[in-house]
Amino acid sequence: MKTFDIPNFYKSSFISTIKNLRKENDPKKKSFSPTLLDFGPVQFLIARHFGFCYGVENAIEIAYKAVAENPNKNIYLLSQMIHNPIVNQDLEERGIKFIMDTQGNQFIPWENITSNDIVIIPAFGTTLEIEKLLSEKNIETKKYNTTCPFVERVWKQSEKLGNNDYTIIIHGKESHEETKATFSHSTKNGTSIVIKDIHEAKLLEDIILGKLPIDTFYEKFQNRYSSEFNPTTDFEKIGVVNQTTMLATETQEIADFLKNTMIKKYGIENIKNHFADTRDTLCYATNDNQQATIGLLQEPADLAIVVGGYNSSNTSHIVELCEEKLPTYFIDSANEIEDKNAINHFIYHQHQHAKTTNFLPNKSPLKIILTSGASCPDRIVDEVLEKIIGFYPNSKSKEEVLTNLYNSN
Repeated sequence: MKTFDIPNFYKSSFISTIKNLRKENDPKKKSFSPTLLDFGPVQFLIARHFGFCYGVENAIEIAYKAVAENPNKNIYLLSQMIHNPIVNQDLEERGIKFIMDTQGNQFIPWENITSNDIVIIPAFGTTLEIEKLLSEKNIETKKYNTTCPFVERVWKQSEKLGNNDYTIIIHGKESHEETKATFSHSTKNGTSIVIKDIHEAKLLEDIILGKLPIDTFYEKFQNRYSSEFNPTTDFEKIGVVNQTTMLATETQEIADFLKNTMIKKYGIENIKNHFADTRDTLCYATNDNQQATIGLLQEPADLAIVVGGYNSSNTSHIVELCEEKLPTYFIDSANEIEDKNAINHFIYHQHQHAKTTNFLPNKSPLKIILTSGASCPDRIVDEVLEKIIGFYPNSKSKEEVLTNLYNSN
């Protein structure tokens, strides 16, 4: 796989050594079991896969190239390049300005941006409407387009569905930049709708099977379907794609459920004419990270710490998986850990911050699950690990732990 030139301050030689050792011992990814780092009084279970993915490293490389190659120009990002505050803050400090926030609220008026300026398209991609606006301003975006290739793969799948007269059902979060972009691209090729979960899939079933009036569709899915959508006729042929960072199990559950809905209406013998069995459009990194999290949770542990941006979709799903099994703390950096007795963390479902005291149980050895989302630099994970080790003065050194790790493999 291609390697990217990303700044060294995002890297961690300690984390890289662990990742490389796992790659050497398991190049075909046959095992999703975690790596145990035994520091004595505290142990860490490190996920088989975590941290920067292909799409994120690609985006970072392009953004920093844009800064280096255009010292005398205004450089803009449509919105956050990735959902990580450390990365976005560093880009801002290097002079990059954000045109809008993640919700689409405008910071900089379009009339202030000219053809002499550089505009970077973030890893989530952007809508056809914004692409058209930039084109009309004669702003060349191809060179600094950081759209993840796995997002573009979803767009191609949507195009294929639309060209074959299938309605495109997008499993995603309607306010997420990637889902907005995918919806825009899919509506160009066919009728489209965004649903967020299995509960909304069940609502669709009742509409498709005529158990609920058509008006329910327009009420419940307002602003989430393409113009001139006709639920009476546009659900005769359907296919499912997803926001790449959604839980794979949820997307599969929705696809299986809606396939069964079409079987109920049209019969098993006719299902190929009414339901497109699309290949999974989840990105490989999201899938690997989720499988690695499931592997982590097979091991006994006392708590989990998940590191990443609080608006990161893929990180939030890792948090959800961990929360099902044990106390989980979602933080964006080591700064959230005040001391051995207090941690500030984010409660994703309530979208609010909280402070928990005595979060580290008084036991030895203490076993902690540690992982991160696909947009989190390894250095940040390393800093979290180091801060916790600092609470245990009799801990082994990193060098000793790595030596023991090599000797055991």
